Amino acid sequence: MNIRLKQNDKIGFIFFIAFVASTILIYQFEERFDQDTWRQSPSLRYKMVDDILEKKLFINATKTEVIEQLGQPNESEFNDTEVFTYEIGVEESFSDPKLMQLKLTFRDNRVIKVHTQPK
Repeated sequence: MNIRLKQNDKIGFIFFIAFVASTILIYQFEERFDQDTWRQSPSLRYKMVDDILEKKLFINATKTEVIEQLGQPNESEFNDTEVFTYEIGVEESFSDPKLMQLKLTFRDNRVIKVHTQPK
């Protein structure tokens, strides 16, 4: 019984170390939003979108603040709300690659929603 417990402890420790190492690697290689890269490499924008969405970077930002960081939108829509659309390139996929867009929805000059969608 005592030997079996030690084996289970070792296995649990190995899984714990593997989990910690994989979490660190994912964090290290995940692309974070960078204003210069966003503006200079539009085809790589899709790599930064997860960071924008996860951190809710532009929620409550003004139109001026968004344009300062992301540049002029590729499209603007005006209905009950205003929507800025940015081309973010082709999302990497094992199946059919899709051209994606980042959409920021404004109400009263503030971003209320940020999402992606296929073009």
